[in-house]
Amino acid sequence: QVQLVESGGGLVQAGGSLRLSCAASGNIFRLYTKGWYRQAPGKQRELVARLTSDGSTGYADSVKGRFTISRDDAKNTVYLQMNSLKPEDTAVYYCNLAGVRTYWGQGTQVTVAS
Repeated sequence: QVQLVESGGGLVQAGGSLRLSCAASGNIFRLYTKGWYRQAPGKQRELVARLTSDGSTGYADSVKGRFTISRDDAKNTVYLQMNSLKPEDTAVYYCNLAGVRTYWGQGTQVTVAS
């Protein structure tokens, strides 16, 4: 059973930075596409950033140039570096591994104060 454990959320002022981490158990990490999603109150969950097993990345238009997804295969960990945060980035952030099966973390709250 694969488990994803997120950390790094919190409260930050607008313009600040946070780095989210997601550590995965098991041995599928390198083979699966890694993703970060977010869900704000009253809104649908949306894809924020994606990193494929071959290293290709993709970002939502709203975070391009501000967020960076990366991974450390030795630690089975995927990161989301978030800079120049805006109040509209406030949401619960979830990490995701997608492949033959899909796995989700429990979510971590990010709150950006104006």
